[in-house]
Amino acid sequence: MPTTPRSRSQARTTRPWILSGMDFADSRRKPNFTGKIAVAAALTVMCIIVLKQSPSFSGTSVFSRRETGVTHVLVTGGAGYIGSHATLRLLSDNYRVTIVDNLSRGNMGAVRVLQRLFPEPGRLQFIYADLGDAKAVNKIFSENAFDAVMHFAAVAYVGESTMEPLRYYHNITSNTLTVLEAMAAHNVNTLIYSSTCATYGEPDTMPIVETTPQNPINPYGKAKKMAEDIILDFTKSKKQSNMAVMILRYFNVIGSDPEGRLGEAPRPELREHGRISGACFDAALGIIPGLKVRGTDYPTADGTCIRDYIDVTDLVDAHVKALGKAEPGKVGIYNVGTGQGRSVNEFVKACMKATGASIKVEYLARRPGDYAEVYSDPSKIYKDLNWTAQYTDLGQSLAQAWKWQKAHPNGYGSA
Repeated sequence: MPTTPRSRSQARTTRPWILSGMDFADSRRKPNFTGKIAVAAALTVMCIIVLKQSPSFSGTSVFSRRETGVTHVLVTGGAGYIGSHATLRLLSDNYRVTIVDNLSRGNMGAVRVLQRLFPEPGRLQFIYADLGDAKAVNKIFSENAFDAVMHFAAVAYVGESTMEPLRYYHNITSNTLTVLEAMAAHNVNTLIYSSTCATYGEPDTMPIVETTPQNPINPYGKAKKMAEDIILDFTKSKKQSNMAVMILRYFNVIGSDPEGRLGEAPRPELREHGRISGACFDAALGIIPGLKVRGTDYPTADGTCIRDYIDVTDLVDAHVKALGKAEPGKVGIYNVGTGQGRSVNEFVKACMKATGASIKVEYLARRPGDYAEVYSDPSKIYKDLNWTAQYTDLGQSLAQAWKWQKAHPNGYGSA
């Protein structure tokens, strides 16, 4: 899903090819029918003229030109967990989508699923590129007529960010700047930015509202806040005063597509840093010996962390509603959560019930950069965007995700 400055690969665009032509030659016939050849040549010229006058005939990609009634969205990190689900929803709602991903953490398997679901020309294209390569990003913008950007691409593990902070500042903050520069250069004025509740750090009071002071305590949250600050400064400049921006700060994402088409498939080497749901499913499948719960001495009812778990289907619904409500010259900032806090122990019990597995739990010391309690107040997004979480049953969300995991024990590689 995310892009990383360590991989400076060249952007490679997969262009749709238009193959057309007519073969009037027949090797079985004698080549002495001059009149018929002349007629065939005349017909060929007429066909070419008609085709060139047709709006569907062009030497350029359909993605490179704007069409009335068609909104073309660039989804960065669209091969990742959240990005692929967002792409699915956009395509289902008849948007045109371009995915840009370097596959450092995304899955080409997810892209192939989307391509099979939406094979029609002009619906979906995938571009392999790294947002850390400014020349490649500028080229992509110059060759495509984007109406809006949904910027998901990012490394996104709290624990990893404490071990590799510079990577996070490059990947999140610097790459966001590169995207904004390209948007400004090519007059793309709508941005839906994927942010995080980690920008709040460990607030003094709960629930978290959008005006809660942002005091992030780990590099992941700090890098996201820096990116937010850059976006806000960017929109305040006179040249960019017509920007339509939505910043969505969401909480802990779980679940998968209700129809079982997509799921979460983190790379094996990243399991240690991944979401608790992924670790729980790995334990249920026997991929790992058990589940490690980090921290039992937090000031909470059972000593484990409390989080607000938001289903990925609800999350992408918030993104699509934000895109529909984005207005030139305005910035909207919203928390995306259920408003309910659940402890890690509660989560583990719900996971065991969903999987039907008896999972061994090992309790360890706190993970660096973690905070005790975080849950949202989603009142503002309900009021402004008419959005509210629909998939709020933790057990049901986990059961749906488990169904996909059982069918794909090796991720998209086992599809």
